[in-house]
This record gives sequence, C-alpha cells and structure tokens, in this order.
Amino acid sequence: MALKYPNIFSPLQVKGMTLKNRIIMPPMGTNYATFNGEVSETMMNYYELRAKGGTALIIVENACVDFPMGTNGTKQLRIDDNQFVPGLYELVERIHAYDAKASIQLNHAGASAYVARLGGKQPVSASNIPSKTNGSIPRELKVEEIYEIAKKYGEAAARAQLAGFDSVEIHGGHSYLICQFMSPLYNKRTDEFGGSIENRARFASLVLDSVRAAVGPKFPISFRISADDFLEGGNTLEDTLEIMKYLVEKIDIINVSAAENDSIQYQIDKMDLADGWRSYLGKAFKEKFNKPVVVSGNIRNPQIAEEIIARGDADLIAIGRGLISEPNWVNKIARGEEKYLRKCISCNIGCADHRIGRSQPVRCTINPDVIFEDAYKKNHVKKNVNVVVIGAGSAGMEAACTAAEVGCNVTLLEEKDRVGGLCWMIGLIPSKKRIHDFVTYLENRMAKLPNLTLKLNTKATRELLDKLNPDLVVNATGSKPLLPPIPGLCDFVDQEGSKIKSIFGFLNNVKSFENSKGRKIVVVGGGAVGLDVAEFFAEHEADVTIVEMMPQLAKDLDYITKISMFDIIKKHNIKVLTNTALQRVNADSFTVKNPDGSIEDLKFDYGFVCLGMRSEVSDYKNLENYVQEKGIKLYNIGDSKRVRKIINGVEEGRNVVKILEVMGAFTNR
Repeated sequence: MALKYPNIFSPLQVKGMTLKNRIIMPPMGTNYATFNGEVSETMMNYYELRAKGGTALIIVENACVDFPMGTNGTKQLRIDDNQFVPGLYELVERIHAYDAKASIQLNHAGASAYVARLGGKQPVSASNIPSKTNGSIPRELKVEEIYEIAKKYGEAAARAQLAGFDSVEIHGGHSYLICQFMSPLYNKRTDEFGGSIENRARFASLVLDSVRAAVGPKFPISFRISADDFLEGGNTLEDTLEIMKYLVEKIDIINVSAAENDSIQYQIDKMDLADGWRSYLGKAFKEKFNKPVVVSGNIRNPQIAEEIIARGDADLIAIGRGLISEPNWVNKIARGEEKYLRKCISCNIGCADHRIGRSQPVRCTINPDVIFEDAYKKNHVKKNVNVVVIGAGSAGMEAACTAAEVGCNVTLLEEKDRVGGLCWMIGLIPSKKRIHDFVTYLENRMAKLPNLTLKLNTKATRELLDKLNPDLVVNATGSKPLLPPIPGLCDFVDQEGSKIKSIFGFLNNVKSFENSKGRKIVVVGGGAVGLDVAEFFAEHEADVTIVEMMPQLAKDLDYITKISMFDIIKKHNIKVLTNTALQRVNADSFTVKNPDGSIEDLKFDYGFVCLGMRSEVSDYKNLENYVQEKGIKLYNIGDSKRVRKIINGVEEGRNVVKILEVMGAFTNR
C-alpha cells in the first residue's frame, strides 16, 4: 500500500532525525504517570504499542518543567529533576525498539496549573486572567521569574536529551503558559512582555533560546502553536503568523494546532468536524515559512492524509485519538487492511472526558484495551465452546467477535434486519455519522471470522437455543426510550400521524425532518439524547425550545461535547427552560409546570420526548429461567444490564474473555 500512499510512506529528515513515514503521535495526556510524576509500566506499554504499530514519531505527553507551579493534570509526567531521567530512558528504549523516533513535550501550565498540587499558592501567568471560564485567578509573573522559568525549559530539554529522546517539543498553545503570554486573551501586561505582538512573543523566544543552548544546533526542536484561538478577542491566524516571525528561525518543526480552553471543541475536535479540517492552518504556515509543518484535526481517512501531504499543506500528519483507538493505523495501511481500521469516532469520552473531566486514566469507547490491544487473542478454547449472543448492537458485536477470535463457535442473533443497534441509529444524525465507522469496522471484523454466524430477523426462542446448544449465552438486547406515566404520553408518542416522537421516532425518520426551517420544535429532556435532537433542528434553522426538569442541561455529556453544546445553544438562540416539568402531552402542545408553579402550554410543529433510555429486558426473565433449567452460563452486558454509554457495553463485550476464563474454557499456548 506504500504505492497507494507514496507521500505517507516517504521518509522525512529533520536535522539529525530521520522519520520513516509521515505519521506522528502528538502529545496527549493519559493520567498513566505515577503519583510522583514518573513513567509507569502502563505508560511504557501504551507508547510501545503505538511504536510497534508503525508510527514514525511518538511525541510523549507534556512533561512538567517546573514543579509544582507548572504542573497540570491529575497525574502528569515530570522532567524537572534528573531523578526522572531513568524512567524516561526506559520509555525511549521501548519506542526505539520498533524503529520509531521519540520526542517529548515540555510544558509549564501557568494559570492552567493543577491547583491541588500548589500547596495553597496562587497559580502564575502573564497577567491575572484565568485560562478558562471560572478558572483560578493567577498572579502576574515578575520579570525575573519569567527568565527563571525560561531557564527551566532549557534544563528540562537537556534531561530529555540525556534520556535519549531524538527531539523535544515546546508547548506554545492550548492556554498553557507560553500561550498565555502570546494570546491577548490572557496577556494584559504593559512591559516588554505585553502589548505588541513582538512583546507577546518575547517569552516564547527566551524559552527557545534556552532550549537551543541546552541541546545544541543539531537537535530538532518542535514548537506547538494554537494557530487560531477561535475566540473573540484572541489571536487569529494572521496574528499567529506574525508571532511566528519572531520564533521561526529558532525552531525546526511547526506543530500547527488550534483553539484554547474555552474553544476546546476545536482543539480536541468535536465529532462533526471534517477529516483534515485544520489543514488550511498548516498550509498558511508552510507557505509563509517553508519549514516542516505538522497538522492534525480528525484525520481518520488515509486518503485525506495523503492528499494533505501531496498538496503541500503539511509535511507530517498528527493522529492523536486515532492512535488511541487504532494503535496499528500505519501498519494496517501498509498491509492494505484499511477496512479493518478501528477509526476514532471523535466522541471524546474515554480520552478527553476521562482525563480532563473525571481525573481518570485514558480509555477508548471503541477500543476496550488501549494498553495491550490484541493480547486477549493469545487465549484459545481447549474444546468446542458454543456461544450465543442475543442482540447485534455494539456490545453484542464486540462480544461475538471476541468470543470467535478465541476459538468459540459463535451465533449472533438479531431481531432487526441490520446490525449496529442504537449505535447505528444515532449515526443517522448527520453530526454523529462517524459512529457508523465503528459499526462498519465491527461488520468487517465479523465477516472474516468463519466460526461466527450472524442471523438477522431472528428472535432467540427456546427452540432455537435448544438447537444451538450454547455453553454461554450473552444477552445484549440494548435499551429503548423511557416513557414515564405522564398523561397523554403513550397516546401520542410515535403514533401514526402524530407530531410527537420519541428518540426512536426521530432517528427512524431523520431525513423527513431536514426541511425544518422556521418550524417550532419543543424537546422535552436536556440530556444527551434530547440535546442531539435539539442540535439537529437548530442546525436546520428551526425555532427550538428545550424543556428540562433539572436545574441544568447536559449533566450526562462529556466535557468537550458539553462546551460545544452550550456554544450551539448560544449561536442558534435555543430557548432553554430548566426546572420545568412535563405535566401532560397534547396533540400539538406540551403542558409544563414552570419554576414559579404556573402551568403553560408550549405549542409546536413537532414535539420530542427525550427523557432517557431504559433497559430492554422484556424477555430477560424467560431467558434466566431457560439457562437455569439447562445449566447454561448467562452474561448480561451493555444497556440491557444498565443504560450507560457505548464505552461500557464495548468493554463488557470484550470481557467475555474473562467469563470464558472463569468457565475454564482456555488452554495455555
């Protein structure tokens, strides 16, 4: 496939570092470091897997150059002392073993510091401006402190070189300290470090001078920059191009990123942004400075990556979350196995929300083992084991594939005429279409397993189960809309000719709602389901109202999507009624109780009742009775166990291996 993608598979030399192809892993926090900031075995396995997968350059996540004042994240790497060099050295060895190059990002968080580690001290920054809405108020750095911090970047770079890294990257974007100096959003200084673009670039210039002095002239230095803040009053692309004039001669690679904390949906790209949408930013830097340029931005399709390089928009393609979901991205492309790519769906749940919103280690919605990937395949059943999976949604498909891949005879039963379940249905919403990539991947994975049989339009009857003679039954029947006993609800929802739909009624008729300009839409329910519906109609220029009985919307949304959703509400003037409860459903209105106790009828052209989902377990008791009678193991997974997210069902689907292990099904190989 190198012939199909000649640009992706062409080498690139930057000073003394030669990259074997054009795919790099950008720095992304993981929460895999130890509590003290050292490299853990988990972290080494994680990066080693991506190096093994063919990635040319691994840029290890941002490491703290000044502890504790510069630290960010719940568990962050440190590089502020030589005691951290041995662990970093071992990490580099793991990466180098697969002919990949290793870099590490050096960073000071500034106002974005993890406050709990500051021992009561106030965070520092260019000025006293928080780095995000409702963030901690920092104090302005003194001039002598600025010079001292620049010196610490150089000391950290020397340690990176000592640890064997092939390059270092300086983080100059994403609302961290250097960015806090460069962006007028945060820098209100009136001295030589504030005001003009030249002054705002001065701290970054000092840092680069310090790093160059430490590593010497032949060691590559990359600089990551937010090319556009995407916030009113922030840097535009034109501004950052001007800033780069003062820095470009001191760096070797320009890593072009975008956005700040309050526009994070354009930094950790939201789902509906196109593959390679940021390439125009890279092109601007490439044309102006003619230095090696990195671009990123939802790049999942190798053809898009190839075209970006071929056009000269960039020299290197950064695939971040795409390498969390698919560590073997490069190798699969090289082997012509594109249809087996587990393409990131940009849901931002296991990666960004785990790390930023919940202080949890990085996971992935569609890759249930981001550390060891296919290690489960080393297991193999020692005798014929028959597995029946009921329900071909994402959880059931993962369970079926996993069981078949360890040698079980698997039958997957699905009552409907296609696979994918709710996962497929949600992907019918244009802004959620990436989710179909996951279903397609699972279909392709199933198709190559001769010991996996799919039966569509088939109900799991006692007679069929008797015929299949299972040793293990996996129940993955999913969920259905929650419809509480509210007067009129069941009389109108999803009934023929009715204006009122559940989420299923909406998803099954998405295309019929595309011409909704000017229509009055009322959505009851301000959780993830209701907000998906509201977003769809807002984007189609409808007049949208959201009714939510709780004090706030989006309680169940991930961090990135929540910020994006509030931006959409503001942009499209969506009316939000919180602390407002549905009392009655009428033919063309919802009767609601307002916060002050008054009763009001909300008229609509279409109304949607999106009060969440509940487990589909209508046949589960009969199934329980059957397996108890027959002495068969039963494993209930996904939404049929408890309504949650795709990530939970997929994880439980993979854990069928653990159930088989407990059953004594495996032999050692």
